Amino acid sequence: MFHARSAQLLYLLVSVLILLKTEGFNVGITYVTNAVAKGAVCLDGSPPAYHFDKGFGAGTNNWLVHIEGGGWCNNVTTCLARKNTRLGSSKKMVTQLSFSGLLSNKPQFNPDFYNWNRIKVRYCDGASFTGDVEAVDRATNLHYRGARIFLAVIEDLLAKGMKNAENAILSGCSAGGLTSILHCDSFRALVPMGTKVKCFSDAGYFINAKDVSGALHIEGVYNEVVMTHGSAKNLPASCTSKMRPSLCFFPQNVAQGIQTPLFMVNAAYDSWQ
Repeated sequence: MFHARSAQLLYLLVSVLILLKTEGFNVGITYVTNAVAKGAVCLDGSPPAYHFDKGFGAGTNNWLVHIEGGGWCNNVTTCLARKNTRLGSSKKMVTQLSFSGLLSNKPQFNPDFYNWNRIKVRYCDGASFTGDVEAVDRATNLHYRGARIFLAVIEDLLAKGMKNAENAILSGCSAGGLTSILHCDSFRALVPMGTKVKCFSDAGYFINAKDVSGALHIEGVYNEVVMTHGSAKNLPASCTSKMRPSLCFFPQNVAQGIQTPLFMVNAAYDSWQ
C-alpha cells in the first residue's frame, strides 16, 4: 500500500514537472538602469528589474503587470539578511525566468492573457513597494526605496508602449498580491485615463488576527516594516486618515476604500497565517 501510494505521488510530481516544462518558456531580464539616478533601487542599491514578454495580435495594447512575492523585511537585521539575495539585489536575480500560468504565451494554458504584454516585476525592496527613506546608513548601505521602484518600473513600461494601453491589470502573489492591493489606485492614476484598469491579488489578503500562541505577530511585523521603510506616506490615504499606518497593510482595512475594480483570491485555510 505504501509503495503504491509513493508511486502515485511520484507519477503526479513527474506529470506536473512535464506540464510546467511544456507550458513554461524563459524570458530575459530588463534592468531599469536609469532608475538609479532617481534613487529607485533595491535594498543593496542595485537597479530594479523586470521580465517582459511583448504582446501580439489582439493583445498588443493590453498589459498584465505581475508583482513577485517574497515576504517582508521588518528591521535592519532581516533586511541585511535579504540584501545579498535575489530578494534584495538585482545582481543576484536569474537573467532568465520561466513564464507560466497567467504569464504563459500559450492559449491552451492562458486563454485570457496569452497574447497580452506580460511583465513580472522582481521584488527586491522588502516592503511590498511602499518604502521611501532618503537617508542611507553607511554602515549597512541599506536602501528603503520600494515606492520609487514601483514608480520607476511603471514609467519605464509606459515608455515601452503601456501609454497606449486599452486594458491594464496589476496582479501579484503573496507579498506581491498585497502590492497589487496597496498600489491599485496609484497604478490606475499612472496609466492613461482611457485605459480600463483592474487589479488582482492572489494570496495577498493577510488578516490581522492572533496566531496559535495568542499573539498578534503579523501586526507587530507590519509595525516594524512601516517604521523601517518609511511606508506611511505611500499607503492609501483613505485608510491612513482613519487609523495607524501599519494597520493599513491589512487588506481588511484598505479594500473598501479602493476605487479601482479589485479581485482577490485567497485560500480558505492558510497554515502560515
